[in-house]
Amino acid sequence: MLRTGDKRVGAVCSFVGTVRDRNDGSTIASMELEHYPGMTEKAIEAMIDEAHKRFDILGARVIHRVGLLQPLDQIMMVAVVSAHRGQSFQACEFLMDYLKTQAPFWKKEQTPEGARWVDARVTDDEALARWGIAASNSAT
Repeated sequence: MLRTGDKRVGAVCSFVGTVRDRNDGSTIASMELEHYPGMTEKAIEAMIDEAHKRFDILGARVIHRVGLLQPLDQIMMVAVVSAHRGQSFQACEFLMDYLKTQAPFWKKEQTPEGARWVDARVTDDEALARWGIAASNSAT
């Protein structure tokens, strides 16, 4: 419960991501997400700790599904609470940018051409860089 009983909370910002039916010009029949139990949760907690250091927030939650997912399925959620909306919005966006590049998840899409692993996107690395963080998966 992010805000239950906390009268300081004046803003709740959330983002829910869903599985798309297309990627890189191909139809996506399904997506399978793999992770290392324990390691992934620790990485997400470290992301939340970093958000607390950077923003004046009162709490944050990140939920990310694993396993086999279909288009339109909810894949993840980020929620942030703070006294004011600006900090919640910024922290939510920061957590999303961090999650897209730094969380240890591996995504495999099923397409008409066969299965393929999803590579990190340059645009995700660029989004993280605006927070002063170099993506650990980038070549630079």
